[in-house]
Amino acid sequence: MEKKTLAEAVQYQEERFTKKIIFQKGDSVVFVLNFMPGQKLPIHKHPGADVYILALHGDGAIHVNEEEFPFIQGETIYIAGDESFAYTNNTSSPSSLHVVLSKLPNAEYAKEI
Repeated sequence: MEKKTLAEAVQYQEERFTKKIIFQKGDSVVFVLNFMPGQKLPIHKHPGADVYILALHGDGAIHVNEEEFPFIQGETIYIAGDESFAYTNNTSSPSSLHVVLSKLPNAEYAKEI
């Protein structure tokens, strides 16, 4: 077992958003993204993975497949690997996202299960 405190991963920088990895085991990674007001996570995808995001601190806007949605502290979202997404801290306070990225088993492996 490994136990860590999320507070250790909440670190902000004026220059750019930060990514603090909490766990990285096999094909899964858990991390916290930290944003000062106005900072953005660019549009991207994670093909072959499931992405789960929790608005840990603060609020912002999440963009999924070219649609924008408010993303408020305490909310969580699931994003499939083929969906494009981005995040913007469009508020006057810092925000942090808790992210779980889990790669999907390949088709051959899935058939063996």
